[in-house]
Amino acid sequence: MRRLVYLVAVTLDGFIAGPEGGDPTGSDFFPVTPDLVEHLVESWPETLPGPAREAMGITGPGARLDTVIEGRGSYDIGLAAGLTDAYPHLRHLVVSRSLADRTDLPVEVVAGDPVARVRELKAEEGLDIWLVGGGMVAHALLPEIDRLVLKVNPSVIGDGRRLFAGPFAHARFEPVDQVDLPGGVRVVTLDRVR
Repeated sequence: MRRLVYLVAVTLDGFIAGPEGGDPTGSDFFPVTPDLVEHLVESWPETLPGPAREAMGITGPGARLDTVIEGRGSYDIGLAAGLTDAYPHLRHLVVSRSLADRTDLPVEVVAGDPVARVRELKAEEGLDIWLVGGGMVAHALLPEIDRLVLKVNPSVIGDGRRLFAGPFAHARFEPVDQVDLPGGVRVVTLDRVR
């Protein structure tokens, strides 16, 4: 069965973006270092946006992931960059009630229950499903998240968009892998304890 993998950059204090939201990539607390890019190219090339893949000459289908799902806030980051589909190499779903009537977008809009939609996706044949973010959709999908891949940055920011944004909910994960990159990012992989 396919897994839902929440792969995201996070600070030591559990934030995936600053208080204003937006794209934190390349900020002081989420620097994009050559060793991080090399790791992503080697291990998770599907997570690179289409323009980056094109610039690097990365082609072909993914080895681990074939579907991406994200919330409206994360999708808006791509829209702000002029991309209606930042991941054209993946099947792309956006969880959003406000986009429900948009038929001009090259993505599937999930206006209903995202948990039910993810369960349908998991029952299909294919590779794993990547949850980009943000924190609100991650919290809604917490019951379905099978694996966390956290790019833990050695930064504390004190406030911002949380890794999981919602009321108290308990889920237990156990570490299965860790890669310490020279630039300071620790890539920690954890699987859900069932």
